Formats: sequence, C-alpha cells, structure tokens
Amino acid sequence: MHLVEAVLFLMALVIVSNVLSHYIVAVPVSLIQVALGLGAALFFHLTINLATDWFMLLFIAPLLYYDGRHFPRRELWELRGPIIGNAIFLVFATMLVGGYLIHFLIPPLPLPASFALAAILSPTDPIAVQSLAKRTHLPSGVLHLVSGESLINDASGLIGFKYGIAATLTGTFAFGHAVQDFFYVALVGAMAGLVLIGIINLSRNWLLQQGINDVILHTILQVLTPFFIYLIVDEFMHASGVIAVVVAGLLSNTQHNRYVAALPELRIVSERTWDLIVYTLNGIIFLILGIELPVAMRDTIADHEVSTLQALGFVVLVYLGILILRTLWIYGYMLLTVRSKGNQPSWRAALLSGISGVRGAITLVGVFAVPAALANGDPFPERSLMLFIAAGVVVLSLIVAIIALPIVTRSVAPLQTRGSTIAATDDETEVDEDHANDVRIISMSQAQMFVYQMAVRRVESERRENNQKAALDLIAEYQNLIRRLELAEDTGAAIPPLVQDELDLRKVGVQGELYALDDLWRENKIMSKSYAKARKRLKHRMDDLDSMAKRSGRPTLRMLFDRSALRLSHFWYTVASEQNRSHRFFNEKLFIEKETAKGGLKYLSKFLRQKENKAHHYNRQVIYSLIVQYRNRIASVKALNTHKSTQYEHELSRLRAIAFAAERTAIHDLMEKGYITMTMAQRLNQNVNFTENAATLTSLEEV
Repeated sequence: MHLVEAVLFLMALVIVSNVLSHYIVAVPVSLIQVALGLGAALFFHLTINLATDWFMLLFIAPLLYYDGRHFPRRELWELRGPIIGNAIFLVFATMLVGGYLIHFLIPPLPLPASFALAAILSPTDPIAVQSLAKRTHLPSGVLHLVSGESLINDASGLIGFKYGIAATLTGTFAFGHAVQDFFYVALVGAMAGLVLIGIINLSRNWLLQQGINDVILHTILQVLTPFFIYLIVDEFMHASGVIAVVVAGLLSNTQHNRYVAALPELRIVSERTWDLIVYTLNGIIFLILGIELPVAMRDTIADHEVSTLQALGFVVLVYLGILILRTLWIYGYMLLTVRSKGNQPSWRAALLSGISGVRGAITLVGVFAVPAALANGDPFPERSLMLFIAAGVVVLSLIVAIIALPIVTRSVAPLQTRGSTIAATDDETEVDEDHANDVRIISMSQAQMFVYQMAVRRVESERRENNQKAALDLIAEYQNLIRRLELAEDTGAAIPPLVQDELDLRKVGVQGELYALDDLWRENKIMSKSYAKARKRLKHRMDDLDSMAKRSGRPTLRMLFDRSALRLSHFWYTVASEQNRSHRFFNEKLFIEKETAKGGLKYLSKFLRQKENKAHHYNRQVIYSLIVQYRNRIASVKALNTHKSTQYEHELSRLRAIAFAAERTAIHDLMEKGYITMTMAQRLNQNVNFTENAATLTSLEEV
C-alpha cells in the first residue's frame, strides 16, 4: 500500500475507532484502535515501514509538547524534588529491577537489551493519570506527583532505552561516560528548550509589533514549534530533543506571553488545532501497535525455543513486576511524606497509582526503534520477543485498568487515555486548587448550564407570535447544550435519571398523540389511509422508546431515520410548487402533525398536573425541553404555509444577539457574586465569543 493511501486508511480507522468508542463505552478508545489495527494487518495485509527518526519527530515531539502545554506549572514547581526523583530514580530502578527480571526470564536476551526494554516500559500515559482523579480521592500531593512523573519520565525512559540499545549494539558500556552523557543531553536539552521557546516567543511579539497579527499564521507557528525545537536540539546539538520539547511546552503558554493577550482568538483556534493533531497522532500510534502485533506474533510462534504460551507468561510476569515496584515506590513516598502531616499512608491509593500507570505511545515508539541487526551484521537478539513483550504490556495495562479501576474505585466511568479526551487546561487545575475550600465556587459545567438557562429565559421573554419559529429553534439549541452538560455530569448509572425521565415523559406525549389521532379519525377529519400511516408511525415511536430504555438511552436507527425523513419532507414542501402544496394528502399530513403535537402537549401537561406525578419530581429541564419541542413542531407546520424566510433569519439573528448578551450578563453576575473566579469567567466569555464568531461566519456564508 502506498504511503498516501496508508495514511488516509489509518485516519479513517481513527474516525471509526472513536465512533465505536461512543457505543462501547467500557473499552478505552486506544484498545479499540489496537484491535482495528490488528484487523487491518490480518485482513488487508497492511504493513508500516517505520523509521525511528521521523517517527520520533512526527509523533513524539508534538505529543510531549502538547502534554507540557497543559500541565499545571505551579504544582510541577512545588513538587519538583519528588517529581524529578520519580521521573529519574523510579525509571532507573524500574530499568535495573525490570532488566534483571527480564534477563532472568529470557537468558538469550542480553542484559543491556533487557535494561533497554525495562526502561521503555517505564513511561506512563499522563491522561490516564488525570482520568483517575475523576473517579477516586487520591491525596492531592500523590496525584500531582504521579501526573508530573508521567510527563517527565517519557524523557528519562527514552534516554535509558537509548543507552541500553547502544550497549547491546557495541558490546561495551562505560558507566562514567553514560552518566556524563546523560547529564549533558538532559541539561543541554532543557536549556536549549528554554532558550528556543524564548526566542520563538520574542519572534511572535516582534511579528505583532510589525502589525502581522494573522491568527492562522500564529497558529501555524505554534504547531511547527515542537518540530523545529526537536530537530535543532536532536540533530544539531545532539542533546535530548524530548526534554527540550517538554520544557518548551511548559513555557509556551505562560500568562506573560503578550501575543496570547493581543490575539484573544488565538487560544481558541490553537487549542482546537492541537486537539485535532493529538486526536489523529495518538490514534495512529495505537493503530500501528495493532498492525505490528502480527509481526511479533508470527516470529514468536515460529521460534521453537520460546512458545507463544511462554511469551504470554513473560508479558504477565513483566507487567506484574513493574506494577509491584511502582506500587511499593508510591507507598514509600506516602510513608515519608503523608505520615509527617498526621495522616496514614494508604495501600489502596498506592495500588490505584500503580494501576493507573497505563503504558502508551512512548513505549510503542521506543520498541519500534530497536534495530534489526547488530553492528557486526548479526540479527538483533530476540527483537521480535522484545516487541511482543512491549506490545503485550501496553495492551495488558489497558485491560487491567479497565477491569481493576472500576472495582477498586466503585465507578463505571470509562478509562481515558491521551487522544480520547481533551485534557483540562492548567488554568482549570489552578482554579480547583485555589478555591477548594470556598463553598460558593461552582464548577465550570454548573456555571455553563446557568449561563445557558439565563439565555433561554431571555429568549423566552422575547417570544412573540411573529417570531415563534425562530425563538423556539434557538431555545431548542440551548436545550440540547444543557442536556449534554447534564448527561456529562451523570455517569454513575446504566441509564441516568435525566434520560429515564425523558423516556417516560416522551412515552406519555406519544400516548397523547395517539389519543388525538384517534379523535381526528372518529370525527372524520382525516382519511383512513392517512390515519393508518400516522398510527403506525406513532406505534413505532413507542416501540423505539422501549428499545432506548434497554439500550441505555441510545436512539435506534429507525428514530434517526424518521427525524431525517421529517426534515426532508419539510424541506420538500418549502421548495415545492403551489400545485404540489395544495395536494390534499400532503396538507392532511401536515394537519395531522400539527394536531397530534397539540394533543401530545395537552396530554403531557395534564399528566404532570396530577398529584401522584407531581410527587415524582420529574426533571424540570426535561419537562421544559419536551414542551419546547412540541411547540416547535406546531410552529414549524405553521411556518411552512408562509414565505417569511427573510423575516425568520432576521429574527433569529436578533434573538441570538440578545441571547449572547444575556450569557455575558450572567457570567458577570456569577463573578460579581463570587460563584466563579476571574479565570472561569474568562473561559466562559471565550466560549461565548467563539460561538458568536461561528454564528456570524454562518450567516455571512448564507448571504
């Protein structure tokens, strides 16, 4: 397969994997990508010829730079001693202990190569650690320690791996020279990253002073930054490009960068651009893992000295050894620090920290860099087995986290890894820490819901007979946004109470529509053919609601098809000729839709007024959302018989402007009353600005 075709195919698989992850929520998207990559290798015979240099440049440099940009710098500085100790000494302890364990299990694998394999198995995925914070109550010091370690140990793990492989290739290992070289590549890499990002920031400021303030241009400069830094440090200075891009990432988005303040749109555009890059790169890395699995499996199966069962046993033993060492290390840290504050160390917290150490991209990249031959031309000893063990540990760490974390933490929230979620920014983390004891401070999602609700109230107050359709459409948009936030807040049940209430009330509404339809037929207001079709459609809708209850609230394909068919019929009516519009059957269909919507709304209101149903305390947001939907259906049918598209667009634009003003007023009120911080208010206002700009661009395209 040609390079371009392979890239397009891999990107298509990344999209498919993330779609599947929305339905298979218990399995991390990374594991789904591994499975898809394995399938691509087995069924499409896809192979990837990897070159270490470009792989490190194209994948690892931007991923580490991205992680550095989003790490809370204050916590990193406060815990600099323990973090550096873990990121260096824990990696080297894992390298030594794991190396001897691997060499003991596999004597044909040279000891330096065993050290290299253990070193590359040390780095952990930082996003997996952050997702742990959402499901358990680790001490804040331990959590920041593990998070900081997971960022910096990428560099030390790769450096340890490099010298282990070099010793295997040459057959000699000079300890003094290795230590001296390590400090050179680490310190020079860090200083080079600091100097280069400073030069780049000065260059950006100079561009602004020259009047060059194109947001797209500055975004491209940000994206190219890690590639430039890695190339300069690694190729020309022969230092650690990995450490350089981490340091550059940590210093790239400081509050003192003038260009960020001068271009308020830059942060939004650049963040979304980085999300796309990380989303794609990380997905492709795990796809490549799946693609490489058959190569390792084939060679291992063909090897008569090591059976496949033995190789699987090696994977389990190596993973357990690293897990035990990591757990003991974290417990020892807690023993030294937590007890001094009057608390007791927790084996449970230490075990959670160990399990959360999911292996990811760095491990894969490193093991792919193992050369095929030694300096004398002989095949690299047990290379395929090294690849098999590394890939197996990555997959096993994911599987163990999937199974063990929900059991230990009693949570059903799915495990997340880099690329499967958008990491929280450093500002968000600092807000949580600074105001943890302020009972007035609400969360970002709660603040966002309040802002949306104030916008809905303002639009509702502007609703008149001549702008019903525009107002109800806009309110429906806000209702969808509020519903997404509420669903994101509720992950503890198979079917969230919000969804269960919606399903129950929708069934009540459909039952009311059926009653209204029967009344129309008995009063001879509609034809039998129209009645039969409408009744069949409503019965299907009732069956679909029952199916949704069994599918954790997910809609069926028939429901999605019915919605599309309804929109298509409305569109056809708006473009149809007067002769077709006057057709009795089509007008009768619109009449049925309007009258059944009225019947559903009336029956739902009657149901909610009953005493026993009031005691149930149905979610008010769900009730209001359903009422808006019924009103919108009625208004949509009425709007089809008019030709006021220009007036509709004008009213929609006017109401949007009113809604945005209401959002900004709500944000200001929340900040004035102390419910949100200045940083949270800035983020909320950024969201309003971004939405307003998007709405403006859309309206300009339609003109």
